[in-house]
Amino acid sequence: MIDYILLEKYSKDINVLFVEDDEFIRKETKELLEDIFQKNITIAVDGKDGFEKYMNYYNENKKYFDLVITDIKMPNMDGIELTKLIYNQHENQSLIVLSAHNESEYLMQLINLGISQFILKPIDFDNFVEVIYKVSKDIYLDDKSAQSDILENPMLKLSKSLTWDKQNKQLLNNKELVKLTKKEYLLFDLLLKVPEKTCTNEEILNYLWQDDDDKSPDITNLKNIISRLRKKVPELRVENIYSLGYR
Repeated sequence: MIDYILLEKYSKDINVLFVEDDEFIRKETKELLEDIFQKNITIAVDGKDGFEKYMNYYNENKKYFDLVITDIKMPNMDGIELTKLIYNQHENQSLIVLSAHNESEYLMQLINLGISQFILKPIDFDNFVEVIYKVSKDIYLDDKSAQSDILENPMLKLSKSLTWDKQNKQLLNNKELVKLTKKEYLLFDLLLKVPEKTCTNEEILNYLWQDDDDKSPDITNLKNIISRLRKKVPELRVENIYSLGYR
């Protein structure tokens, strides 16, 4: 039995991208989602439109959508390709797939990509709310856990002498502040959000040059920043994962 008071608590601050090409299903499902997520909904009509809106949201808000809900079979770009692109940007993205009974051949591909939450079409209300409740609860608790971790453990030890102050976002060397350029600061901020995660070159370039609309950086620009940073802070260990990115 779903506790609707808890569902409201878990879902009220969640921002959702909903991707569906069928106009009738889109309208019907949008109304259900707005009842739960208090109109924090962005609608896309296919995978291409969905990914553009996914990246636009990130560029405007400096964070990703909390939840993406997508259909599988769509024109221009299907849900599988959309899922791959999203996971390349943000591998921990919460994502729900809408699947018709006759689309079972796609499910194994999605499961292999890491999708574990599916809603069958035509949508059954009870099943729909049950899946939404579980995912919303997970997002809510993950967010609270991250906030608690920053408050309880604000200092991240990088080496014997280096410390990253997560709360103030500062690099300290033997408790002395290391002066960072804007892009060096952004690089630290991104890589240390999830220290064990490998950030792709594309993800890092997009993050570091997010406010530079007139520039088109490439991997050489990134390598130069990391090279200067290593000279500035020799104790720092930034690992290059060949042809993929850094951590």
